[in-house]
Amino acid sequence: MFSTPKFTADPVRERLLKAALDSFLSDDYHKVTTRLIAEKADANISMIRYYFGNKEGLYEEMIRDTMNPLLNVLDGQMLDSVDGFKDFFNLYYETMSKRPEFPKLILKVLALNQGPGRRFIQQLLERGRTRGAKKVEDMKSVGQITPSLDPDIVRMAFVSLAMMPILLKDVFEEQMGRTMDADFLEKLAAFNGYLFSTGLTPTSVE
Repeated sequence: MFSTPKFTADPVRERLLKAALDSFLSDDYHKVTTRLIAEKADANISMIRYYFGNKEGLYEEMIRDTMNPLLNVLDGQMLDSVDGFKDFFNLYYETMSKRPEFPKLILKVLALNQGPGRRFIQQLLERGRTRGAKKVEDMKSVGQITPSLDPDIVRMAFVSLAMMPILLKDVFEEQMGRTMDADFLEKLAAFNGYLFSTGLTPTSVE
């Protein structure tokens, strides 16, 4: 597993990550070659070895690079109160609407066990689970949410509301006869944030 945070501002590294994301989302892992990624990134193939070690290292860093903005929220102030869930939903929809195939890739690896990186993705999700559980406990301690709530249930409910609109985006758009554009997703984030925060507050039915 390779992590090279000191290179985050390097344009070649960023081009390789973008090319990897485009390539792995559009084709199966075993069909994507490092040569193809390097060509898409207009970079020498040796730069993949330099930054990421190998194809799997690049694949893992691509997943980490995509998920980190969402996981980092759990260390910040956005979720210091239940009002922040609207913003968190909005961030998720905004991030994933730019690359709607990404949640499908994660689902394919975890649920169908297709492709590499299963243990790595599980480690990232466990990191999110641990941080999320701490946020829940912090909000419980100041009386913002119902004390008896199970953090795993809270997390599962959030993941369901966040992932399904993106996973089934094509189906929903066809049924509705309209596009789930930025304005639609912002309104959905506000509504789901309201539903979620209402369900968490002590005034709701336990």
